[in-house]
Amino acid sequence: MTINTDDQYGDGESKSTISSSRCEIYECTWRLSYESRNYDFPVTSYRYSSSSYQDQSMDDALNTTLTNDKATLIQVWKPKSYGSVKGQIPQHDRLTYTWKEIDVFGEAPSDGKAREPFCTRLRHCCTRQRKDINPRKHLLKNVTGVARSGELLAVMGSSGAGKTTLLNALAFRSPPGVKISPNAVRALNGVPVNAEQLRARCAYVQQDDLFIPSLTTREHLLFQALLRMGRDVPASVKQHRVQEVLQELSLVKCADTIIGAPGRIKGLSGGERKRLAFASETLTDPHLLLCDEPTSGLDSFMAHSVLQVLKGMAMKGKTIILTIHQPSSELYCLFDKILLVAEGRVAFLGSPYQSAEFFSQLGIPCPPNYNPADFYVQMLAIAPAKESECRDTIKKICDSFAVSPIARDVLEMASVSGKGLDEPYLLQPMEGVGSTGYRSSWWTQFYCILWRSWLSVLKDPMLVKVRLLQTAMVATLIGSIYFGQVLDQDGVMNINGSLFLFLTNMTFQNVFAVINVFSAELPVFLREKRSRLYRVDTYFLGKTIAELPLFIAVPFVFTSITYPMIGLQPGVSHYLTALFIVTLVANVSTSFGYLISCASSSISMALSVGPPVVIPFLIFGGFFLNSASVPSYFKYLSYLSWFRYANEALLINQWSTVADGAIECTRANVTCPRSGEIILETFNFRVEDFTLDIACLFALIILFRLGALFCLWLRSRSKE
Repeated sequence: MTINTDDQYGDGESKSTISSSRCEIYECTWRLSYESRNYDFPVTSYRYSSSSYQDQSMDDALNTTLTNDKATLIQVWKPKSYGSVKGQIPQHDRLTYTWKEIDVFGEAPSDGKAREPFCTRLRHCCTRQRKDINPRKHLLKNVTGVARSGELLAVMGSSGAGKTTLLNALAFRSPPGVKISPNAVRALNGVPVNAEQLRARCAYVQQDDLFIPSLTTREHLLFQALLRMGRDVPASVKQHRVQEVLQELSLVKCADTIIGAPGRIKGLSGGERKRLAFASETLTDPHLLLCDEPTSGLDSFMAHSVLQVLKGMAMKGKTIILTIHQPSSELYCLFDKILLVAEGRVAFLGSPYQSAEFFSQLGIPCPPNYNPADFYVQMLAIAPAKESECRDTIKKICDSFAVSPIARDVLEMASVSGKGLDEPYLLQPMEGVGSTGYRSSWWTQFYCILWRSWLSVLKDPMLVKVRLLQTAMVATLIGSIYFGQVLDQDGVMNINGSLFLFLTNMTFQNVFAVINVFSAELPVFLREKRSRLYRVDTYFLGKTIAELPLFIAVPFVFTSITYPMIGLQPGVSHYLTALFIVTLVANVSTSFGYLISCASSSISMALSVGPPVVIPFLIFGGFFLNSASVPSYFKYLSYLSWFRYANEALLINQWSTVADGAIECTRANVTCPRSGEIILETFNFRVEDFTLDIACLFALIILFRLGALFCLWLRSRSKE
């Protein structure tokens, strides 16, 4: 492979001649000219190999295109499948990302707020007087930059310099509490874009790895491919793309290994998780890729492999922006442009060679045989006990760059509108993306969520085996305690108590079984929702329907064991009616658990809120407090108690057919109900209300689930 590159950094133009059949080990010498001075220096040789650069078959068409005035040969392969990274991106599809006047503010804690008098705070709450907003910290200060097509731009700086804040602002994904100035402009090919337009063309690899622990690597990538790739792409092509990405990122050996969770479930290593996060975003082969520290947690070899993949994508005409913390000299040689950030300001933006010239002109040249990345980060860091000196140095560097010719060229490039560009490319319409920004249809989203949730249910032993075993053990214990009840005054009290125990056991068992379902997956849901993978309703429906068989099996096991052991009303119809009522109670309590889970921000909060909220509904069940004795100011609250409706329905099923005299009174001078009708009158229950009780249980299931869906929608909206 031979590469001859002449790069004139003064005017930002470049030309290259590439002749390649396969990537081999090579050494090259780059001849650079800057301000009429020529430099020759060797570049470290490296190997680039990828499955995307394999020999092309005879049916691949090779197109040659001549650029405007450079007579540059560009080899273009027509991809054989969706998402293939083979060949150059057509010129009209390339993206140049510019940003101008990015000012980001974050809320800062204030000690004065805590000392504000109580009367003043109360007056602010009760009047329309506008209270003072929280003081804000200036995180990014008038940041302007450009990332050109075909270049790998690395954002570097010390910890806290604002690298991730800048990347979040460029991706329109700033967290709540962080505000971006309204005059900030972010444009593609000179055309200002909003969050929806950028999200359809951009992939964002975030620093934190969030996955469903029970899925395997292949299952996760297949789920991502089904939702990320266009709705018109065949499923076979999506599966082929998944296999291609597994090979490109060396994930084939762990393709069938569960992802796991660090510290809880053993699965992928840290490096494999990072590569899997990168693979999820590169499935659609996006033309603009933002990566937040893609090499963190990786060893030097894997870090170099990931950067080689990014470099290869940039060579095809993609626009790559990444943040990285102190890369090695070997990785530093792969960067086309670097952006140095210090104290929220731009300290430099240009090529690595231009950075060496810039710092040399300031009188602080990088020492020979020293990693330039380490040198720049050290110069732009705040050292302990030298804060003022370091900030003065940073201010001088940033001010010097702000008036440099390079900064003026960047500002001019970022200020040009789409019609004023030398090559006025307009944003091409995105195929397969709906008006709401979703690539897949509603039914595809629902199917994928249902499939993933069902896999999680089957692979989680705590959710299936242990719960069924626990239910059988508790049912056997209750059946043994109330075993063989007879119809006398003592048996009536015991049977009533056992039936109410049916309800309490089903309620607490199912509420605490699902109280962490949505709160545990909330970070994953919020990230995938912001990436427009699926809607809130499809996620909620798929998640709840996948767990429905388990909440039918649990009451069946419980009732089938306890009903005959206690000796409740004989007959198949009575047994099936009791089973139906207990199943409804299990699903009502499950719906209530979903509501608490969706309304809570964490698992600990959900577990703390759950029991106190269930207790009032338990009291209104008619066992501890007669339904006729409920205070008037709690009357409406009692209508939401599923204990009330289920207890009445179970007692009607048990005692409505017990005739007068069927209950033996074994002791004299003791109040003894002679028939089932007397027992129901004691609880103030009526046989005519049986149908109403069943209808109310169904209504509570729908009401609680709609409330949970609404809370989940509000939570997703608050993070937008």
